[in-house]
Amino acid sequence: MTRPDTAQRSLDHWSEAGRAEMQAFYALATEDYRQLAGARDWAADLGGHARDGRVRLLDVACGSGRFPAALLAAGLPASPAVMVDLLDPSAFSIAEARAVLAPPFVVAGEHEVFLQDFDGVGGDGGAAYDVAWATHALYALPPDQLAAGVARMVAALRPGGFGVVAQGSSLSHYLAFYEAYRPAFAPDVVPYTDAEGVADALRQAGADVAVQVLDYRTGSADRAVVEGFLQRCAFDDTVALEQMETVEPLASYLAGCRASDGSYEFRHQAHLLTWENA
Repeated sequence: MTRPDTAQRSLDHWSEAGRAEMQAFYALATEDYRQLAGARDWAADLGGHARDGRVRLLDVACGSGRFPAALLAAGLPASPAVMVDLLDPSAFSIAEARAVLAPPFVVAGEHEVFLQDFDGVGGDGGAAYDVAWATHALYALPPDQLAAGVARMVAALRPGGFGVVAQGSSLSHYLAFYEAYRPAFAPDVVPYTDAEGVADALRQAGADVAVQVLDYRTGSADRAVVEGFLQRCAFDDTVALEQMETVEPLASYLAGCRASDGSYEFRHQAHLLTWENA
């Protein structure tokens, strides 16, 4: 039987039924957002693009709101107000993100759609945003829809608006793991989209992209945490860690992630892509 494509697999796992797996994933993946929060002066970025004392922000594929939460934990000031439109094809994700937002973030609108289907209209009826970001959010955007999706994001920004995409590169654990997972367990699903592909699509859409490379590692000796993390990386909770460790080529990939004490350490490389609309 043909498995669903990567985008549908992702959507299926953003649900209440997938909460335990999601929590195991974020035991390690929260570091992705801490790294981003420390990579720039986000208060200056937001404040520098405010209009009339507020910022209109489009949070693309908002997930569970981990990036705004990381900024709040890092001490983001309470002003200017950031009026957030949450965009995600999952109603579960939108509800999760809404629940973690606190000042300066204020929910202004919700868009339960895929990025490539977004019409660019904000929660207050406006047609342009001051800031748009997608943080570790575009992996499942189908390759044949990447250009259209990214173009929608660029078009949603006003002239002078600030765009941000954070995405794992082709060297990142997320991409390398999925490429090792697919041949044995889901050979018919499309690959994840890497940061290099997103950057190319942004440039095709007219964005003058700056790239900042973030290298870091995450890991755990707790096999239950590792299993949940890897299952979420694959959007597949039917494959146990023991299976992953014995079926090639995934077994060899995971062997390269193990320390002598049996714990796991995963190497990440994220590209932080930023631009200002002309």
